[in-house]
Amino acid sequence: MKLVICAYNNVGYACIEELLQQGGDIKLIFTHEDSLSEEIWFKSVRELALQHSIPFVTSSINLPENVEKLKEIAPDFIFSFYYRNMIKPEVLEIPKMGALNMHGSYLPKYRGRVPVNWAVINGETETGATLHYMVEKPDAGDIVDQEKVRIEFRDTAYDVFNKVTEAAVKVIRRSYPLLVAGKANRIPMDLKAGSYFGGRKPEDGLINWRKNAVEIYNLIRGVTHPYPGAFTFYNGKKVLIWKALPVTGKGEPGKAVSSNPYVIGTVDGLLEILDMEIEGLENSSILIDCFEV
Repeated sequence: MKLVICAYNNVGYACIEELLQQGGDIKLIFTHEDSLSEEIWFKSVRELALQHSIPFVTSSINLPENVEKLKEIAPDFIFSFYYRNMIKPEVLEIPKMGALNMHGSYLPKYRGRVPVNWAVINGETETGATLHYMVEKPDAGDIVDQEKVRIEFRDTAYDVFNKVTEAAVKVIRRSYPLLVAGKANRIPMDLKAGSYFGGRKPEDGLINWRKNAVEIYNLIRGVTHPYPGAFTFYNGKKVLIWKALPVTGKGEPGKAVSSNPYVIGTVDGLLEILDMEIEGLENSSILIDCFEV
């Protein structure tokens, strides 16, 4: 079986490793150039390709010259593992046995972008990894296999992403032999039973102190390191809150209730601040009496 892989991030790296262990004949890898504006905390698919002497391309798979390369290779499968470009329908039609994507949620829930972050922000208690066929509509093709993971109350998005990566490898380990044998499941996606979420930008981390303590806590753990972080303002200065915990009690939204421990009021419940960073100040241990609401 000739394979073409589109991959980035740890899920891409780990799933490629699993396919190589199973003897997958990877003819070409499409990946991305790292962005200078992004914290690169994950493993490099490019480095993995170099280690195994696999040709790789960092330009879009949809470019005409790359489409021609694909037609020359005539792959049996195309796999997409956290590749960031939408793949055009004309490309999806090239592989003889199908084009499949690994999505970081238990589909049909959390179709779309950054599903792990959204699941944590929304206070979900579980998510997963799903291998499905690609069609023109994003995250909508038939499901081959999926694996659930638990989201614990103190898990950050990074913790959950690591669990999802492990789940993705399990799915590939089970599914690849069945795909090769033509015996894999094809379960139609019930889109009405799911949800779709768009991408997130750093500015989406703004804290609304008129939400309750658990909602704010979920935002903080959903975008904390290595992501851009949840933030608020004090006297025009940006204050990043990297770690907090909801605690019982009452207070006025955005106002400090106590300094030791450092606790801030919300519309319902209190939030104990455990780690924060104040823009332009080396000493971020300064306690603030009231954030902008």
